Amino acid sequence: MRNRWLVAAVAVYAAAIAGSNFLITHVGIAVPGTSAHLTPVGFGLLAPSGVWAAAVSFPARDFVQRIGGRRWGYTAILLGGAVSWLVSDPRIALASAATYLASESADMAVYTPLQRKYFTPAVVASGAVAAVVDSVLFLHLAGIPAGAAVVSGLILGKLWVVLASGPVTYSLRQKIPAGKEAHADLHAH
Repeated sequence: MRNRWLVAAVAVYAAAIAGSNFLITHVGIAVPGTSAHLTPVGFGLLAPSGVWAAAVSFPARDFVQRIGGRRWGYTAILLGGAVSWLVSDPRIALASAATYLASESADMAVYTPLQRKYFTPAVVASGAVAAVVDSVLFLHLAGIPAGAAVVSGLILGKLWVVLASGPVTYSLRQKIPAGKEAHADLHAH
């Protein structure tokens, strides 16, 4: 049963990465001089069109780590990056892969010590931290003009999804206990 949950979590994580890059490259309002596209996220703000899929990757990442450990998280990033190369602009795919690897570390710094006792708050808190780190770094590496409205929109869009993930993660936590690899990761710190 645990293997099915792990495969599902890795698939969602990798698909969210590739999906976000596909959306940024192909859907929404074109950003002149780049391959990027923007979408409204509320309060008159815009964000790169992959914002919704990228935000889904944060709680998915936490489930991957909970079930299979960090090694599977890095595997999902590489898989998502490889698919992104095929479906999006190469600069977007490379910027995304580098950003996910960096934000994975920031996410783990918050999520890993909290997740055993406070899983749902750990998912929300680590997602909020990763949203900021991920947003600023990705816009820079992808060459997307990072005006205050775009940075704010990207963070806001991701936070909408991260906050919505709270009840979902609470429900799933009851069904998916932490795996042995995740416990080993936790005790390695």
